[in-house]
Amino acid sequence: MHLHLHPDVVTTETDDGAVLLNLKTGRYFQLNATGSGVLRQLLDGCAPDDIATALADRHKIPSERAENDVRAILDQLSAAGLVVTS
Repeated sequence: MHLHLHPDVVTTETDDGAVLLNLKTGRYFQLNATGSGVLRQLLDGCAPDDIATALADRHKIPSERAENDVRAILDQLSAAGLVVTS
């Protein structure tokens, strides 16, 4: 699975994370720094499980929580039509 931003979506890094704008709908979405980092890694082709492992290690949280968090970000981005998989 490789993730891409939807062609109608642009992203801008901010001090607090990132903002994604759907140019077609005019809706925007904000990600905090952790969410932005997860998105960047997903777009770079990293596997969700590997991202979760790194988050669990970095933030000293249970791996199950990190896996759920990464999956939630991916699910929300997909449901909002911000990303597509190929």
